[in-house]
Amino acid sequence: QVQLVESGGGLVQAGGSLRLSCAASGQSLDNYVMGWFRQAPGKEREFVAAIAWSGGSTYCSDSVKGRFTISRAKNAVYLQMNSLKPEDTAVYYCARARRTPYPPRSLVGVSDYDYWGQGTQVTVSS
Repeated sequence: QVQLVESGGGLVQAGGSLRLSCAASGQSLDNYVMGWFRQAPGKEREFVAAIAWSGGSTYCSDSVKGRFTISRAKNAVYLQMNSLKPEDTAVYYCARARRTPYPPRSLVGVSDYDYWGQGTQVTVSS
């Protein structure tokens, strides 16, 4: 079992920055991919970014590329969000991918992940 706990969400003005954290416990993250997803009201959960724990390769969705950065250290995954826009408003979830040989760019579906955190709200005001 893996426990994932997100933190760092909040209210920020457009153009501002936030750093989300995801603390993982219960199992080693070696050889897994960790991802961030988000879900806005009335919309489906969508992929944001992912990182391979071993090696550190990353992949971001086109909607956040150049503004968001995913990183990892010890037992935590981070999402640095810059130049935030009102359309970035959502609940952000951290997740661990199922054990596969695939790189982060191939793990962009909700069904590719089996452990999820409870989410943290990010609200960007215009």
